[in-house]
Amino acid sequence: MLKAVGKNEEEYYEILKNLIQKNLGFNSNQYKDSHFKRRIDVRLRATNVKNYKEYVELLQNDKNEYPELMETLTVNVTNFFRNPEVYDIVEKEVLPAIIKSKNIGLRSIRIWSAGCSIGVEAYSIAMLLNHLLGHDFNKYNIKITGTDIDKESLLKAQSGVYSDAEMKDVRPAFLKKYFTKEDGKYIVSDELKKITQFKKQDLISGPKMSGFDAVFCRNVTIYFQKELQEQLYMDFYDALGKDGFFVMGKTETLIGPSKDKFKPYNSKERIYQK
Repeated sequence: MLKAVGKNEEEYYEILKNLIQKNLGFNSNQYKDSHFKRRIDVRLRATNVKNYKEYVELLQNDKNEYPELMETLTVNVTNFFRNPEVYDIVEKEVLPAIIKSKNIGLRSIRIWSAGCSIGVEAYSIAMLLNHLLGHDFNKYNIKITGTDIDKESLLKAQSGVYSDAEMKDVRPAFLKKYFTKEDGKYIVSDELKKITQFKKQDLISGPKMSGFDAVFCRNVTIYFQKELQEQLYMDFYDALGKDGFFVMGKTETLIGPSKDKFKPYNSKERIYQK
């Protein structure tokens, strides 16, 4: 990390956070300072400025820097079926349990991919549901909702167009069934797009969501302060229906009241149940 210089550098850091909030709607106060500063330092190096004071001046003089900054703040390295061992349990146990619970009455399945980035998690779940249901797929009313704060990521998710790097863990049969290849890019099938939707949602200050059979929020909360993590885990608990599943990242741990509310389903893979 670049070293802060000058006695007013922390003041400029606060000014910078306010500029980001005002111009990008990105609330940095909920993030761990260490994580946030690391991301900002990426732009300091890229723009060849020495400190926060100079970067504040750059932002004030060049509005084109804001989209670059937003991309750096929200960047996620991601691909379909990332951490396959988690998806293995989801395919063999979690989704079948949800499907089984819908055999009587309304066959409606609702899943939330929170912090969905470019949509690969939502589409991965969509593939598994389509695969598991087979000929019964159209008998179910399925809606997978992906939410994120980054507009560019959401646009990519909505387009459903992906590169080789994002496809590396997709099994060949799924590649053939759910994608068409054009000009070296892979395009998600309309069948999957039909059951997925993507929208902007601030996990911190946005409206609360509810009525889900499963919530996936993996490797998102690690960047947040402890108090906010506690709040979010309870929000996810409240967003789930009876016996709903919560899937979190392998580096994350339940803390606060949610620790006693959720029951472990597969602790090794960080899968819990309401």
